[in-house]
Amino acid sequence: MLQLKIGRVPEWIDLLGGAIRLHVAPLTSAIMMAVKSDLAGKVKALPKAGDAEDGTPPAEGLINEWHVALVKAIAARVVLDWEGVGDEEGNPVGVTPAGIDALLDLHKVFGEFDARVVAPYLMVQSEKKDLSPLPNGTSAGATATAMPAKASAKSARGR
Repeated sequence: MLQLKIGRVPEWIDLLGGAIRLHVAPLTSAIMMAVKSDLAGKVKALPKAGDAEDGTPPAEGLINEWHVALVKAIAARVVLDWEGVGDEEGNPVGVTPAGIDALLDLHKVFGEFDARVVAPYLMVQSEKKDLSPLPNGTSAGATATAMPAKASAKSARGR
């Protein structure tokens, strides 16, 4: 069952065992559309499996590059505030696009942000695919529940 969270509001998430707290807006379809627009032309498009002449899957490095760019672009749109982030001298710094980018360059922070914010959204999107009607209509994927009739029924007038 697809579970909706109605009335979603920004929330605080703890990363690195609470050393860093991020105030994040809900990841919505509107934000994802904006992220796709942000990434258009900046990151090489991922080839589809079988696009290569020999049918090999896309290079792992290209997939990683695209995923890192996606997660960073999402963070730039959803991170509203943070606690526990400072400059080189340890002074607290405000949220900036460059700061978000630098924060997500830390592998553990990237992994936790990806797992806590991006992955749940992508999981719901993949679940929705299983709940959608088939392209050829709502009954195209339905299975028969009754056996076909063996012979035509006589009409009422033919008595």
